[in-house]
Amino acid sequence: MHAIEKILAKNSGREQVSTGEIVTAKVDFAEINDLYLQTVYSFYEMGGEKVWDSERAAFVFDHYAPAPDIKSAANHGEMREFAKKNNLRFHFDTNCGVCHQVMPEAGVIYPGMIVVATDSHTTTHGAFGAMGTGCGATDMATILMTGELWFRVPEIIEVRLEGETKPGVYPKDVNLGVSGRMVVCNMAVEMGAKTAYMQPNQAVLDYVSKRAVRPFEVQYTDPDFKYEESYVFDVSELEPQLACPHSVDNVAPLSEVIKDRTITLNQGYIGSCTGGREEDIAQAAKILEGKHIPKYARLVVVPASAEVMQSCMEKGYIQSLMAAGATITTPGCGACLGAHEGILAPGETCITTTNRNFPGRMGSTEADIYLASPATVAASILNGCITDPRNYL
Repeated sequence: MHAIEKILAKNSGREQVSTGEIVTAKVDFAEINDLYLQTVYSFYEMGGEKVWDSERAAFVFDHYAPAPDIKSAANHGEMREFAKKNNLRFHFDTNCGVCHQVMPEAGVIYPGMIVVATDSHTTTHGAFGAMGTGCGATDMATILMTGELWFRVPEIIEVRLEGETKPGVYPKDVNLGVSGRMVVCNMAVEMGAKTAYMQPNQAVLDYVSKRAVRPFEVQYTDPDFKYEESYVFDVSELEPQLACPHSVDNVAPLSEVIKDRTITLNQGYIGSCTGGREEDIAQAAKILEGKHIPKYARLVVVPASAEVMQSCMEKGYIQSLMAAGATITTPGCGACLGAHEGILAPGETCITTTNRNFPGRMGSTEADIYLASPATVAASILNGCITDPRNYL
C-alpha cells in the first residue's frame, strides 16, 4: 500500500484498503477557520452537545484577523464562546497567524495522522507525512460530534523531481526544504488533488520531533506500489515561473512573459501559507536591503505566523523591509482572499506569493494577479514592473 492508504487503514481499523473504497476513519485533529461559523450551528442542529475530544480540535482566526468589520467580530465572539464551552486545549486567536503555519508550530501536525480542516489548502500537511484534506461545515460538525469522517480511498499519482535547481528558483517554482515541501503540498489542491504526501526527510522529522504533542509513526510506501500515473521532472534547467491572470494553471517561464512587454505593478504581496515563512521574508529583505520601492507603488508583507514575525524581527528582516517602504501587517490570510489588509482596486496589477489568482481573489474582479516566488515579488516591486529576480541575486 501507499503511505496514504496505510494511514487510512490504520485510522479505520482495517488491515488493508484499496482505491475506490469508502472507509470511516478516525480524525486525529480537526481545525475550523473563521470563515466557518456555520460549523457551530450545524453541530447544534444535528444534536451535538460536547466536542468528542477537547485535545483534538481548534479554531484558527486567520482569514479575518484582526476582525475588519462588525460581522467578523461577531463571528469570532460566537466561536470563542464555543471554544470556552468545550474547553478546547488549542485555540489560535487573531494574534497567531495562518492555520497551516500555526498548527505545525504548535506540534499538532505529525507523520501518520489524519488532519481535516475547513480549508482546501489543508493538503499542506502532507509535507509532514500526514494526510491532510479540507471539508465543509456539515462534515466538520460531524467530526466534532464523533471524531470520525468518511473518506474515499483516492487514486494516487506519483510526481518525482530530479536534479538540482539553479539560483533564482524557489519553492514556488519547485520543492526545496521543509517550507518548500509545504508550498508544493499546499498547491497540490490547485491541480485537483484531494490530499498530498511527501515522504518525510530528516529535516521534517527533526522539525516535528521538537514540537509534536503526541508520539507518531511514519508510514512508508511499499516499494512495489503501483501508481495510477507517474511523472518525472528534471528541475536542473528550470527557470523562475509565473502564474499569469486569471488562472493558477496559466503558467509560463518568467522570461517568456516579459520578453516583449513591460508589466507595470501597483502592488507586491509577500505572505500567506505559500509565501510568508521566514525564508521567504529573508529572501525579500536580502533583495530590498538598502533600496526603496518606487513612489506610488506598495509592498505588503504578511508573516505567516507570530512566531515567524518574531524571528524575522530579531534577525532584522522586518526592519529592512520597512526601510524599503514595505507595509507590515498582522499575520493571517488578509488580502490573499480579498478580505482586508491590502486588497486591489479595479485596473490594478499585483504580483504575489499567494496561491490563487482568479478574478476577485484579492479584491476587484477587474484587477490582474500574477503568482510568483518571494524573490520575484521583491525584485519586481523594486523595479516597478515584473522582473527576473536573478538580476538581483
